[in-house]
Amino acid sequence: MRLLVVGGCGRVGSMVVPRLAERHQVRVLDLAEPRSPVPNVAYHQGDLHDVDLVAELSAGVDSLVFMAMGPFGGWGEPANMHKHLDIAVAGLYLTLTGAHRGGVGHAVFTSSMSVYRPVDPGKPIDAETVHRYPDEAIPPNAGDFYGLAKRLGEEVCRNATVEWGMDTVCLRLCFPTWDEDWPLQGSAMQRIIATSERDTGAAIDAALRYRGKGFETFAISGDGAERTMSLAKARRELDWSPQDSTTREA
Repeated sequence: MRLLVVGGCGRVGSMVVPRLAERHQVRVLDLAEPRSPVPNVAYHQGDLHDVDLVAELSAGVDSLVFMAMGPFGGWGEPANMHKHLDIAVAGLYLTLTGAHRGGVGHAVFTSSMSVYRPVDPGKPIDAETVHRYPDEAIPPNAGDFYGLAKRLGEEVCRNATVEWGMDTVCLRLCFPTWDEDWPLQGSAMQRIIATSERDTGAAIDAALRYRGKGFETFAISGDGAERTMSLAKARRELDWSPQDSTTREA
């Protein structure tokens, strides 16, 4: 396929673009330059809010992959919150508008399981807290700035389906982790749900092939034993399951 990857120079983009480039023709749009340019990938520096630029880069493209998000620096400070909400809502809307004008009929949005509140109200959170997320049939309910940004981003994708008939696939990722750093070191919950680089790339590649279904969401996690969430929908409809799992049943 011919892909336009927005945010392809960020953390997740840097993991995934080399894998996508093995199978697809890839263009990347990002404000930043690539840290390690991938051969045969066309890099373009520019702003995702620039509808005309996105429309130009979307010419002849089969699918848009939107991976842009706000920075980690200053996490939770007002300017940081503003950036996350701007990119996931206004930025995504403008990017999808440009892609639609360019003739793109399919998009993949890297969302997050953070669209759900992490624990029951009043339940203490510590390094060993393990909880279970709802499945895709339950509407998201996050209220923190990051979860809300992703939650609203999914609604922007749904709007693109309603308004333009665009297929939009939202992947609710869980701690994408470089293969060299997997399994992830962290809290009990992080260790269970972290998703390896190769599994993250495989999920995005599967979503690129998922067409004609309108708006859909999928939980994507390294929790192969499904201690914390159901991966049944991804297994059934995307033919995807994690190959790297710290909780895989024998």
